[in-house]
Amino acid sequence: MGSEREERAERWRGWMRAAQEGNAEAYQRVLTELLPYVRSVVRGRVGDDAAVEDVVQEVLMRIHTARHTYHPERPLLPWVRTIARNASVDQARRRARELNRQGETEPDALPAAARSAEGPISRGLIRALDRLPANQREAVTLLKLEGLSVQEAAEKAGITPGALKLRAHRGYRALRDLLGRERT
Repeated sequence: MGSEREERAERWRGWMRAAQEGNAEAYQRVLTELLPYVRSVVRGRVGDDAAVEDVVQEVLMRIHTARHTYHPERPLLPWVRTIARNASVDQARRRARELNRQGETEPDALPAAARSAEGPISRGLIRALDRLPANQREAVTLLKLEGLSVQEAAEKAGITPGALKLRAHRGYRALRDLLGRERT
């Protein structure tokens, strides 16, 4: 079973490499085969079934526009999962802002991706997260909202554990400053 998964992942990686070299057929193949995988990842992160397909389309667009950033010597699936996770979190933030504008204050009204293991995230924290640089927001989200280990988070982000720790530290410091300003 594990070897079948590894073969599939290697095949997808090869197709993406070929796509980066201009092979349109390989690009079509990788997108077609990635679609159920992306849908599954997004479905697990987005609580609203109606939003799943919108987020899946967003992920495919992001893959398309960022395909030049993929490093073929690295596994493809963590790169795709990161894109899917970021698109899901962005959707959750948009939804939270929409709910905030509509005056909804129930914590349960927040999308699933905007909740931590300890419960819903406050709107103030969502606003503060939105103001962080993308790399710091990603590190904080992976470690604190998704509850990943430093090693797992670094692999998902495609960076070293040390670099992830640095981004997270800077993100935590910025969040403290931003949240402190909101309270005053």
